[in-house]
Amino acid sequence: MQNGFVESFNGSFRDECLNETLFSSLAQARAEVKAWKNDYNAERPHSSLGNLTPNEYAAKSALKLMAA
Repeated sequence: MQNGFVESFNGSFRDECLNETLFSSLAQARAEVKAWKNDYNAERPHSSLGNLTPNEYAAKSALKLMAA
């Protein structure tokens, strides 16, 4: 295991997107990956981020930096 965060992400991406979809074209693959990425970053809370989505966590961190 090189990097636990990368390994975890790669496993999630493979299990939830790549193994679930039979792509018929490059355009379809791009659309499916884009939809999965949006769900992963904007819709799904992550326990490692205090049950916030990555977008919420980034916004909260930016506000803390501005306040400091």
